[in-house]
Amino acid sequence: MEAMNDDLSALADRLDRTNELLKRMLAEVAKTPSTHAIFVDAGYLYAAAGRLVAGTEDRRAFDLDAEGLIDALIDRARTVFADSRLLRVYWYDGARRRIHTAEQQTIAELPDVKVRLGNLNANNQQKGVDSLIRTDLESLARHRAISDAALLGGDEDLVSAVEAAQGYGARVHLWGIEAPEGRNQAEPLLWEVDSQRTLDLDFFKPYVSRRTAAAYEANTAARPAREDVRFVGAQIAAKWLSSRGREALVELLPGHPYLPGSVDQDLLVEAEGMLQYSLRGQADLRRALRDGFWEHLQTLY
Repeated sequence: MEAMNDDLSALADRLDRTNELLKRMLAEVAKTPSTHAIFVDAGYLYAAAGRLVAGTEDRRAFDLDAEGLIDALIDRARTVFADSRLLRVYWYDGARRRIHTAEQQTIAELPDVKVRLGNLNANNQQKGVDSLIRTDLESLARHRAISDAALLGGDEDLVSAVEAAQGYGARVHLWGIEAPEGRNQAEPLLWEVDSQRTLDLDFFKPYVSRRTAAAYEANTAARPAREDVRFVGAQIAAKWLSSRGREALVELLPGHPYLPGSVDQDLLVEAEGMLQYSLRGQADLRRALRDGFWEHLQTLY
């Protein structure tokens, strides 16, 4: 009997130690912030956004302000995943022999953005992009690098990528682009994900513009220097602060270096009016504009 009591006492001690260890592990998990990443199938983005805003899927017929759009996606994710931090944005596109185009290289230089390239065949069709998305989604989920994934895409081949990430405990949220008619995302993909959101025409309008020869958007004027654009950004920041006040600034500062979509769009439109030059598709000038805006605010506070 005494031996049995000793065994029970030892078992109780082991259970207590195990419970204590579990409590510590749960406490550590609770302190670890959740992390999200954004996965963009650029082929789907260009086709769906081009059709929605410009009425065509032909990339040559419209300009996409990728930097502004990426900032808007980050801003939207910050709202959706309020208690989570961004790991990065993954941008998947196709290129001949996987050699970056000038546009892709500009996107790759953006902060918190990773460009991954599949091949582009003779018919300008992407090859290997879906497998890249699956590899990244699965790897990040397996290593607990992300808890949530926002996936902007629509191809049925992405179902396996979603299943792989979910198998390791990550939640996958499908983001789509409003379709003028019908649907531009595969039903099996819609069934598989944890949640769905649709980004509408108003979301994409500021970042997609059809190539026309209208007014200053034709960019017939001389291209402004980066310092001139930076100075315009500072001027607009001064006006913004004067009209909005310190409280608005306090709300804006935690998002640095990103601007909320509405503020970024107002900045772009006002700068284009002052410069009489379109900054659409001019990633380096857009960055100079934002730098000037932020620098002015940060010198004051």
